[in-house]
Amino acid sequence: MTPAERYRALLETGRTLSATLSAEELYAAIYRETARALDASGFYIALYDQSRDLARIVYYADEGEVRRVDVSYRGSDSEVLSTQRASLVSDDLAARSLLVLGEKKSPMPRSAISAPMIHNGRLLGAISTQSREPGVYAEDDLALLQGIADIAAVALDNALQFEELSRRRREAEQIEAIGRALTSELDPQEVLGKVIAAVLEVLDVDGAAVWLCEGRDGSTTRVANAGGEISLPLGLHWKLEGELAEALLQQRRPYVLDDLATDDLVPAHVREHLTGGSAVGVPLAVAGGVAGILTAGSRQPRHFSPDDVGVLQRLASQGSIALENARLHETLHALSLTDPLTGLPNRRRLQIYLESEVAAARRGRPLALAIFDIDHFKHYNDTFGHVAGDDILKALAHILIDENRAMNLVARYGGDEFVAAMSESNVDGARHFVERVVARVERDEAMSQFGLTISVGVAEFDPDSMATMNDILRAADSDMYQVKAERPRRAASK
Repeated sequence: MTPAERYRALLETGRTLSATLSAEELYAAIYRETARALDASGFYIALYDQSRDLARIVYYADEGEVRRVDVSYRGSDSEVLSTQRASLVSDDLAARSLLVLGEKKSPMPRSAISAPMIHNGRLLGAISTQSREPGVYAEDDLALLQGIADIAAVALDNALQFEELSRRRREAEQIEAIGRALTSELDPQEVLGKVIAAVLEVLDVDGAAVWLCEGRDGSTTRVANAGGEISLPLGLHWKLEGELAEALLQQRRPYVLDDLATDDLVPAHVREHLTGGSAVGVPLAVAGGVAGILTAGSRQPRHFSPDDVGVLQRLASQGSIALENARLHETLHALSLTDPLTGLPNRRRLQIYLESEVAAARRGRPLALAIFDIDHFKHYNDTFGHVAGDDILKALAHILIDENRAMNLVARYGGDEFVAAMSESNVDGARHFVERVVARVERDEAMSQFGLTISVGVAEFDPDSMATMNDILRAADSDMYQVKAERPRRAASK
C-alpha cells in the first residue's frame, strides 16, 4: 500500500469511527476498517484497566466470523501494553508475549501486528491483527495499524463518554420509576423486581439479586429476587461472615469481590451457580437496620469503579424506601385481618374467606362450618380475671390451629367464639374435626384446671336452601345453641 493509499485509508477510517458512538458498533467498525487494509484472519480488541493491570477481550473475529470469548489477561504480561509500543512478529507468534487466539483445531497464528490505543496519555487498550502465515506484515503495515489504533482511541474515548452520559440518563429514568413505586406499588416482590431491572440496565451487568437478611442476627441472607443471564436461584442462602459481614452489616458500606472463582469469602454452594467474574454488594438499609443486600455481578473479571458503586448505592437507597413502604403496607394489611390476642384470622378475614368459599359451594364444592363457644366463659373471666381469660382463649386457639388442615381456615369470630371453615368437607367430616378438638380441650392443662368445656355447632352448605355465608353461619350457630339447650343447665350463667 502506497503512502497515498494509507492516507486515504486512515481518512476514511477517521470518518467512519468518528460517526460511531455505540461501543459495540465501534468495535465492529474498527474490525471492518482494519480488515479492508490488512490481512485480518485473526483480530481482537482488548480494553485495559490500568488500576487492576487487567486487559479484557471485548471483540474477536476469526476468519471473518465474530466470536464471543471470555478472555482476560494481565497487561504486564503483554509486550504491547507494558511498553505502550506497537509490535510486529513475523513468525513463531506463540513464543512472544502476545495474546494468541484461535480454534484449537485450526492452525495457530504465526505472524501478527499489534498496536496500543492511547488517548491524552491514557492507555485504553490494544488492537491486534494476526495471520496463520509467516512474514505477512511489514513495517508499513505496522504504521498503518498504529494509525488506525490512534483514531480508534479517540473514537473509543468519545464512545465511552457517550455511554456514561447514556447510563446516567438511564439511571435517572430508573430512579424515577422506582420513585413512582414509592407511592404506587405496594407489593414487595414488585418493588424488588423494579430494582433488579434498574441494576441490569444501568450498570450493564450479567446478573443482579436482592438478598434479604434472616435469623436473629440478620447474617443469613436468602435470594428473594434475581435477574439477568446469571440469575441466582430464589431461596439460595449465604451466611455472611468475617470482613464481608463487618462491611455490609455492621459498617453498612459496599463490598467488592474482584474474583468470585477464587475468593474464600464465597461459599462453595454459592460459587457453583457462578461462572467466575466479579461482583459488588451494597446494603439495603430499612428502619435503622440492614434488611438485605443488593448485588450486581459480571461473568468476566471487572473493575467496579467508584461511579459503578455509587450508582448501585443510589438504586439501593431508592429500593430501600420503596421496600420499607411496601413492607409497612403489608404489615398493616396483615394486622387488619388478624386477631392480636390469638394470632388467628379475625372476623373480617373470615368474611372475606367465606365469600369466596360460598361462591364455590354454590357451584357444587362441599363446605362445612363449625362454631366453637366456651361454656360459661364470662363467669370464669369475671371470677379469675381477664389475664386468665386471655390465657384460656389463647389455649383454645392453639388447639384449633394444631387440629386444623392447611386448606381450612380457623378464625376468632368474636369474644369467646371461634369458627372453622372446612372446604371440601361435609358435616360428617366437620364432626370428626370437632371430636378431635373436644378431646384436646379435655386434656388441655390451661382449660381442664377450670373444668371448662366447649359447645360446638356444625352445618353444611346446602345450595338449595342457602344463598350467602350468613345462612351457613346461622345454621351452625343454631346447631350450637341446640347442643347447649340439651345439656343440663349449670348454676353459673354466661
